[in-house]
Amino acid sequence: MTPKTAIVSATIAAAANRTGVLIEDAEIRFAMGVPFVTGEAPDRRLSGRLSGSAPQISALMLCFAALSRPLNQSMGGAPPARLDPSLRPVGRIGLSPRVFRDRGVMGRREKPLGPAAGPAHEFATALRELRSEAGGPTYSALARRTEYSAATLSRAASGDQLPSLAVALAYAAACGGDPDDWERRWRRAADALSADAEDHDDEASPYRGFARFEPGDENLFFGRERLTDELAVLVREHRIVTVFGPSGSGKSSLLRAGLVPRLRNAAPDHRHEPADNMPVHSGDSMVPAAIRILIPGERPNHHHADALVPAEGSGDTLLIIDQFEEIFTHCHDPNEREAFIAALLAADAPESRLRVVLAVRADFHGHCLNLPGLAAAVGKANLALGPMAPEELRHAITRPAAEHGLVVERALTSRLLEDSRTQAATLPLFSHVLLETWRRRQGRTLTVEAYERAGGLRGAITRAAETAYRQLEPGHTDAARSILLRLITPGEGRSDTRRPTDRAELESAHGDNATIVLETLARVRLITLGRTTVELAHEALVTTWPRLHGWIEQDRENLRFQRWLTEAANAWEGVGREPGVRISPVRLAQLEAQFPRDQQPALTSLESDFLAAGIATHRRALRNRHMTRAMGYLLAAMTTFTAAMTWRQQRLLQANRSRLIR
Repeated sequence: MTPKTAIVSATIAAAANRTGVLIEDAEIRFAMGVPFVTGEAPDRRLSGRLSGSAPQISALMLCFAALSRPLNQSMGGAPPARLDPSLRPVGRIGLSPRVFRDRGVMGRREKPLGPAAGPAHEFATALRELRSEAGGPTYSALARRTEYSAATLSRAASGDQLPSLAVALAYAAACGGDPDDWERRWRRAADALSADAEDHDDEASPYRGFARFEPGDENLFFGRERLTDELAVLVREHRIVTVFGPSGSGKSSLLRAGLVPRLRNAAPDHRHEPADNMPVHSGDSMVPAAIRILIPGERPNHHHADALVPAEGSGDTLLIIDQFEEIFTHCHDPNEREAFIAALLAADAPESRLRVVLAVRADFHGHCLNLPGLAAAVGKANLALGPMAPEELRHAITRPAAEHGLVVERALTSRLLEDSRTQAATLPLFSHVLLETWRRRQGRTLTVEAYERAGGLRGAITRAAETAYRQLEPGHTDAARSILLRLITPGEGRSDTRRPTDRAELESAHGDNATIVLETLARVRLITLGRTTVELAHEALVTTWPRLHGWIEQDRENLRFQRWLTEAANAWEGVGREPGVRISPVRLAQLEAQFPRDQQPALTSLESDFLAAGIATHRRALRNRHMTRAMGYLLAAMTTFTAAMTWRQQRLLQANRSRLIR
């Protein structure tokens, strides 16, 4: 016989307090094998039937009293007759709390929130308040309205950690909350947790973030084993090798943490198994007499002349020229560029005792081919870096963590692989979000929840950058903008590039504000501070931080002018600050048009002196021109006057002569 459903409304607060059981609804639903007629008090036969069905459980006092609303209101039926107000409780019914839970009547005992404060605790409190306002539905009932289990929803409001955004939104929607409002709440809590995250950790991180891998990071460099093998073979067989790859493909890390340790160890590192089981032979490596890593800069031949001389020893000296594209973006002296390239190409001769590896951004491939000697060398031996295969990415995620005794959730690995596939992320973005996820780890585990709190693959950079920017005082934000733009070289028909900048230049332009801004940006790893230089942590920031990208697009023409001004001022300094320096009228007009007097840019003392000298020269030239023009006008007037006087004098002489003849 199918049991009929009866609804018993009861006042159960006293019984709930006595047993410590959380009762979440004033309507208690039972499936019973006896009919229950509305308007009649439950008799002792019913009480005995229920008690007998669960004799082993603790007693729960059910006080059957007058109803304040129709019994079957929630069932959608017609309003029945109300119970007689004179009815009184008739006895106890023994019923297990588990029976209530199994039937979805009451929730599990919910652990009270502790006294600890914090974003996760406050968010959990808000979720519980929302659930209470919705009538206190059980977690089983909420689970039926979502795709998540009751346990998952219960943990969301536990306060132990911030739930994932998806779980939080599902919880809120099940309780009738506004999804947009709760997404904003979640993001505020996530931002607060990110701001509270430690800027450093007692343990070393297994991930490098925006920073490139260095030779000492060999034990954390995974995923590029196959390319390291191929590059080692090319270096052994050719004296000049070129590595091409788009920005963010990991060229610098491949050379520093892949090739350099391989060559220093004099044999392939068998601890790293090649991704495609490519056979590795001991002869594929060589022992160099020295390994030197250079970045061209503005005057490569001048600054690196000594490094182009081979070291003493039996082996060749290996020169790794990282960011070789700076030959075209930073070196503006054609003679300097040609001399440096010629010195590198000389390594092709065996007697040079040099071997050269060039790392070039892929969009500068055409620039290399436009130089005949370099084009020939590039064509002989080159290696292209493409995106990592899924299995290589998996190694890059999990194996550095394993080296540090950490565990990566399988769900997180899958999520990263999927996000990297759909969002076409560069390796610096990938490494940065792993670092931020590690900083938010739970114990020894990197979780999806930590990944989402970090902002995800594309949002992690924006979150870190915006957090740092908002930490600045209002007076420092303008300095931050100017400083960041000084670290950019706007592209001319190509992508924008980062510009290594002397710290003295920034401090000269912004004074004490520069120190505060630089330290703030360095803490969140947006910039790299060298001994005397500052540069963006990676060019990926140019396109992935919307605020910075917007500044560049808004000020692109101003940036081009400022890059010219800085370079021209440095050249003027190099020739001893010649007082008669000339700035073309076109440049001066550009200065006036782009920087009105009330919007003058922050300039270094050198740039200000250069402009002052150039403007003074221009004004002297204008004065001289005006004087020359005035003298010309005066001379012309005098000439005209003299001519007129001469003509008049001649006329008078002629007239006098005519009178004498008569």
